Amino acid sequence: MLVMSGVAFTNKFDGKSMVIVLNDSLRILYAQDPKNWPAPWVDAGVNWEELGLLPRDSNLAKTLANPKVILGKTLFFDPRLSGSNQISCATCHEPDLSWGDGRTLSIGHDHLPGTRNTNSLLNIGLFKELFWDGRSKSLEDQAINPIATLHEMNQEPPALGYKLSKIEGYKPLFEAAYGDERINLDRIVDALATFQRTIRSRKSRFDEFIEGRYTRMTDLEIEGLHLFRTKARCINCHNGPLMSDQKYHNLGLTYYGRKYEDLGRYLVTEDPEDVGKFRTPSLRDVMRTRPWMHNGLFDEIEGILNMYIAGMPQPRPTEAQKSDPLFPKTDTLLKPLDINQHEKKALMAFLEAITTSPTRVERPILPK
Repeated sequence: MLVMSGVAFTNKFDGKSMVIVLNDSLRILYAQDPKNWPAPWVDAGVNWEELGLLPRDSNLAKTLANPKVILGKTLFFDPRLSGSNQISCATCHEPDLSWGDGRTLSIGHDHLPGTRNTNSLLNIGLFKELFWDGRSKSLEDQAINPIATLHEMNQEPPALGYKLSKIEGYKPLFEAAYGDERINLDRIVDALATFQRTIRSRKSRFDEFIEGRYTRMTDLEIEGLHLFRTKARCINCHNGPLMSDQKYHNLGLTYYGRKYEDLGRYLVTEDPEDVGKFRTPSLRDVMRTRPWMHNGLFDEIEGILNMYIAGMPQPRPTEAQKSDPLFPKTDTLLKPLDINQHEKKALMAFLEAITTSPTRVERPILPK
């Protein structure tokens, strides 16, 4: 007999039948409210939340018609926010690319490369802290950084309000949003943030499965979901509706003392415990947000899974580094996994089930 969470199934002994029985048992276990799913394999001390549905705007059409959202969207696509008048927010956050840019590193002013991979803006309004290192606490605060940074938009923020006030077509948009024609930096970043909070993932087949359409996921995808929550240990960090714990972890990819060195959150907090830590990205639409990791060096999802299965890099200090307080320590949640080739395929299948096609966004006509 095969017994899982109190449900028993007759075990057949030929290999093909065994797989069918296992898949049928998993479908029965997961074709119910997530609160009744099998207990996940979560390490002691980990605060986790079950996978689930993202909050949805019940009146999205009305939200998108809000004058402040319309203004924010217009600003988002306007390259005149940059010093060169050539780079907009959408240059690095392209809707057709799931609000990323598909590059290893972003390319900005004077074709200068950025220092990290561009984060997707999908569901960005649901995150508590922003950027890979969490240096911003709000979308309003976050907006200043790319506008001002040399290798991004290279625009003096205090001068931006005056610059846009010379564009007559913006005055009625600001009046509709704020009640008068005054254009300043506070209103610009407020409108940008208001628009960005409307950027959400579309429903995936996984979401539809949770809602009760239990034929929307294949047996292999359901097996991948089960592995994700159990022996693959993904749920320790990728949990909740966002599939992110919104915390910071060192994956062993600090490249300490080498070409790609990045000390991560330590550069914000100056706490040695934060060396090499980066915010856990959401896995929603993950198959469309390549390349991956903070440095954008990884373009094959199977290769990334292979690294996790191996336990990720576990650098050991040299004798000279043993007393170095900044020598990075790979997170203890990462350890070698007993995952075979079939199970790896199941995990990749589940990642496809949580990925959707991008939303088609009509680009605004820019004011003159």
